[in-house]
Amino acid sequence: MTPTGHHRLILTRHAKSSWDDPLIEDQDRPLNARGRLAATELGDFLASRGLEPEEVICSSALRTRETWDRVAGAVIETRPELRYSDQLYHASPETLLEVLRTAHAPTVMILGHNPGIAEFARQLLAREVLDPNFRRFPTGATLIVDFQIKDWADLEPGQGSMLDFFTPTRDR
Repeated sequence: MTPTGHHRLILTRHAKSSWDDPLIEDQDRPLNARGRLAATELGDFLASRGLEPEEVICSSALRTRETWDRVAGAVIETRPELRYSDQLYHASPETLLEVLRTAHAPTVMILGHNPGIAEFARQLLAREVLDPNFRRFPTGATLIVDFQIKDWADLEPGQGSMLDFFTPTRDR
């Protein structure tokens, strides 16, 4: 839970997806075994730190939905409002910002795709992150960022303070 006047974003790139079937449409690709383990690891990480979203906005792609399902299995304290969005499928940073500005809970999780999610993460922060994994924003990477704003509609790039950055050990 965030203090009054503060908002927190948990920004996650989906876990590793399967490329086993070349005939499957990109949006319908499932997680592979490594991705399923990494998504569960992410859920455990968030739960162990009390970083549980009150609202989740998830790309409609299968791999992001499956990532959320694995994370949700570990996030047992809250049952967040869940919204699937076609807009988040390969969204640009501008689209990600537009979608986030429609959120209403103080702690929001967005699950999306690269390259937009990595660029959006960089744009949100007031200070540059030197971690090389942050630049790559590998599958399963998650940025936890705090904002001193009263409403998501007030969010502007460069206002965020990084609380944490996580990459599953299976996706490093």
